[in-house]
Formats: sequence, C-alpha cells, structure tokens
Amino acid sequence: MSITRRQALASAGAAAVVAGLAKPAIATNDPIRIGYLPALTGPSSSTGIGISRGTQLAVQEINAAGGINGRQLELVIRDTQSDPTKAVNASAELTNQQVNVVFGPLNSGEALAVVPLLARSNTLQVHPCWVDSLIDPQKYPMCFRNAPTNQQIGGAANRYVVEVLNKKKVAVISDTTGYGTASVNAYAPMLKARGAEVVYQGNVDAANPDLKPELLRMQSAGAEAIMPWSVNAGFLSRIINTRGDMGWDVPIVGQTTLGSGQTKALLEKPEYWAKVYPNNFKPVCYGPGGKLPDRTSAFLDRLKSAKVDLSDTLLWWVGVGYDSPYMFSQAIKAVGTDPQQIVGYLNQLKAFPGVYGDISFTPDQHNGYPDAEVVMVEANSLKDGAFNLAPGYSA
Repeated sequence: MSITRRQALASAGAAAVVAGLAKPAIATNDPIRIGYLPALTGPSSSTGIGISRGTQLAVQEINAAGGINGRQLELVIRDTQSDPTKAVNASAELTNQQVNVVFGPLNSGEALAVVPLLARSNTLQVHPCWVDSLIDPQKYPMCFRNAPTNQQIGGAANRYVVEVLNKKKVAVISDTTGYGTASVNAYAPMLKARGAEVVYQGNVDAANPDLKPELLRMQSAGAEAIMPWSVNAGFLSRIINTRGDMGWDVPIVGQTTLGSGQTKALLEKPEYWAKVYPNNFKPVCYGPGGKLPDRTSAFLDRLKSAKVDLSDTLLWWVGVGYDSPYMFSQAIKAVGTDPQQIVGYLNQLKAFPGVYGDISFTPDQHNGYPDAEVVMVEANSLKDGAFNLAPGYSA
C-alpha cells in the first residue's frame, strides 16, 4: 500500500511529539502541562479516584472556556498505583516530560518519596497530603500544600475524643504505610498532651484479614475510643465490622476515609456505621436545615449536571481536585508559566476561594488550609459525599 508524502510527514510529526522532541513554531500555543500523580489503583486509591473526578472536571471547564490566555490545559497523568516506588518513577517521567507544575501525589506515603525528588529537579509542586514534614519552605521552596497538616487533622480529632466525647483511654491504630505510621507517631503524643492515656498503639498490615486480635487487645486495655489512621477502605471497614461483631459500643474517630462510600460498601451491617466520626471540612458539610454553603451547593449542582459519581467518594476529595487546576490557572493568568514567577505569586496568595476551603500562602508558610475549617462529622449521615457535623459542633 502506498503512503503519501503528507501521510509520512504526519506520522513523523506524531512520533516526534510522543517522544517529546517536536517544537511547534508558535510556542505560545503549546498546551500548559499539569503533571498529575494520583493513585487510581491499589489499596490507597479511594482518595485518588475521588480527587481525579474533580481535577478532570475543572480542566474540562477551563479548556471549554478558552483555556488560559488562549492555551489549553493538558493533564499528563501517571497512576502511582498506591506504591511509593512507582510514584518515584512516575515523577521522574513527568520531569522528563517538562510539565509546568506537578499536582500530587495524593497520598502521603507516596509523597514522602516524591517531594525531595521534585525539589532536586526544581519542579513546582502542589499536593494535598497531610504528613507535616512534606512541607518546608526552606528545604522545598517550590512545594505547596492546599490541604491541612497532620497537626491540624490530629488536633481536631484528638480534641473531639478528649474534650467533646470525654474519653480518656484511647487506642490508636494505623496501617504500615508512611502515612499511617507518621500519623500514629504524631498523634499519640498529642493525645497524651491533652491528658489522655494511649492504652494501645499499633501499626498493622492493611491486608490483614482478621483484626479481632487487635481489637481484643484494645478492649482488654480498657480503651474507650478507637482512633484509626489509614486511607485504606478495606482496613477501616474491617475495624468497624469487628467492633460491631464484638458488640463493643465504643466510638471510632479518625481518618476521613472512615466515611467514604467505599468503606460503607464493605460494612457487614449498616448500623455498624453508628458512632463513627471521621475528619472532614466545614465548607463541604451540611449546616442547619441540611444546607450546604452556597458555594458548595452550586458546585454540587455542577457535579450532578456533569454526571460526576459521588456514590463511592467524598465531596471534599472531588472539591480539592476541582480547586487545584483553577488555582494554577489564576496564577498562570497573572504571571505566566515561569515556575519561579508562579512560586512568587503563590507566596502572596490570599484566601483563594476554593470549594474545599480558602487557601492562603506566605513565603514562610506553604501550608494553606485554615485551622477552623477542620471538623469531625457523622459517617452515617453521608449524602452526596457530604456529612452532618458530629455531635458537639455548632454550625
């Protein structure tokens, strides 16, 4: 079969683009490339699946409205597969692809491996991971967090257990990921500082099918509350199911995935979700009369119009994913695509109006989420990915 000269040139041009070698004549028409590192598969994928729905919707909206200064956004996606080693390899691919900014990883265990690597390559990075050490403007001046820290998350959960529920003997458990172990190591001393006694502390393989021995140890130690820290819905559901099967009426207070649709789907009985109080965020919670804030309500309407599935995810995950491309867009519209210029812009960002929350940074503070917005909620009030505030909170 003969091939025309035009076909041959087109094929060669396409191959060069794939190889990253083609240089269009008009650089200003190039897409603005966002490197994206979600865990879309693997045991910690619930977060990545939810955040990706918001991220992709925002990119579609921005591009449909003409892009940024006439340039389209392009998501360059690499699935980290919930694996720190794969996340490192994926981030190396993105730096070789010359992306303008990296969003992610979305889980702290992967980010612990990736953040230093991207810092060494002077790559602008924004992530929503909670482990405190992941942000340090001196060590990682081009890395920003548009979500709370472990100190903020743990502070809200520990205060709720000790001061609202009035529980003084606490069991703290996590999986063996970097996020899980870092959380337990951070939160146990915080509980003790509030006057609580940590009667059980452990890190357990998330694939362990039988957690009853662990819960029996907690019970025999006199635990009045269980605080689990993991993004693994299977692990968390096994804790909830085991408590229910034991008929042990203690509250479970902790990581936001306790309230996810994936966790709900794995429960043996719906009533086992009672007295389960996950972390969440006030801008995406129901207030008096079951109403969401106006900004969030309008966002939910957009999600429903776009047929974004919320049955197995959380509204805040979708929200932080949605907000992030818009935050990048605002910066690039103002100062262009030079990474140092974007860093300078973000260093002065004041109350960026996200659905998930208003984000602010300074040159010395790259943690952008406000303390007052971190709350606890009732897991069994889940509706459209959002929750009622837990008992003891005012609207």
